[in-house]
Amino acid sequence: MSSQVIPAGGVIRVSRATFDPERFAEVERMLRDTATYLAPAIKRLGGLLGYYAGASPEGSVVAVSLWDSDAHASQMGSLTEMTVDARRDAEAVGVSAPAILNYPLAWQI
Repeated sequence: MSSQVIPAGGVIRVSRATFDPERFAEVERMLRDTATYLAPAIKRLGGLLGYYAGASPEGSVVAVSLWDSDAHASQMGSLTEMTVDARRDAEAVGVSAPAILNYPLAWQI
């Protein structure tokens, strides 16, 4: 098993929202579509170690990102492509406003 090592002081940022499971196909399509403008914008941010997004047919969508510091993770809160554009597109397919938390890394494998 190969895994990326997150440095001491690293942060796991988790964003979770819900939607009507009957709209799963729309939400999946929205995730793919928003990636076309989100991925380049997120890649430009300093300290990014990884970014993962997915949706469950049970009505939940999650984005998990790995950062080298809390300050770098917090950049996401002011990224227009995320806070305005992606939020608009998510709301258009019934995705609730996300709960977003930064977790200081406790341990890793």
